[in-house]
Amino acid sequence: MVIKVFLASSSGSTAIKKKQQDVVGFLEALKVDYTQLDIACNEENRMWMRQNVPEEKKPANGIPLPPQIFNENGYCGDYETFFDAKEDNMVYAFLGLPPPPGSKEAEQADEAHVVENGTHAEETNAEENPDDSIEVPVEERNGDAHGEEVLAADEEEEGEGGEEEEEEVAEGETADDEATEGETAGDEALAEEDQAVEETDEVTEDTQAQAEEEEEQEEETE
Repeated sequence: MVIKVFLASSSGSTAIKKKQQDVVGFLEALKVDYTQLDIACNEENRMWMRQNVPEEKKPANGIPLPPQIFNENGYCGDYETFFDAKEDNMVYAFLGLPPPPGSKEAEQADEAHVVENGTHAEETNAEENPDDSIEVPVEERNGDAHGEEVLAADEEEEGEGGEEEEEEVAEGETADDEATEGETAGDEALAEEDQAVEETDEVTEDTQAQAEEEEEQEEETE
C-alpha cells in the first residue's frame, strides 16, 4: 500500500504551503512510506486528484485544494481531517495502516480490542447461561422427582378419601345408636303409661268399694 500526497510545489498560498509541510513532516517523523504527487507541474496528477476526491468532500466551488491524501486509490482525507486524526493519535487509522507495535495508537487499539472482546464474552456467557430466574417445568428438570411428587399426591388423596369414609361410617353408627335410644325411650314411655292406667283402675275400684260400704251403712241406720 502506497500513501499518496498530492501537493502544489509552486503554490502562491502561504497557508497551503504550511499545510503541505505539516503533512509531509509528520509522515516522515512516523517513518511512513509515501509518495509526493505534484499537481502544479503535472496536469494528469491534478485531474486524477480532482476526480477521485468524493463529491461530499469537495469545497463549494468543486475544486479540492492540496494537500489531499490517498491510500492507493482510496481517499483518506484533506488537511483538516488529517489534523483531527493527529490530535486524536489516530493517524494510522486515518491512513488505513496498522499501527506499529509499541506506538500510542497501537496501545489504544489493544485497549479497545480488550473491551470489545470482554463485552462479547459477557454476551456469550449470558446466552450460554440463561437467567436462572426463568422457571423450568419440574418434569423437564427431573422426571423421576416429578413422578414421585405425583405418586405422593395420589397417596395423600387416597388417605383423605379413607378418612372421609371412616367419618361417614362413624356418623352412620351414631345415627343408629340415636335411633335405638329413641326406640328404648318410646318403650319406657309406653310402659309408664300402662302402669299409670293400672294405678288408675285400682283407685277406681277402691273408690267404688268404699261407696258401696257407705250405702250399706246408711241402709242399716234407717
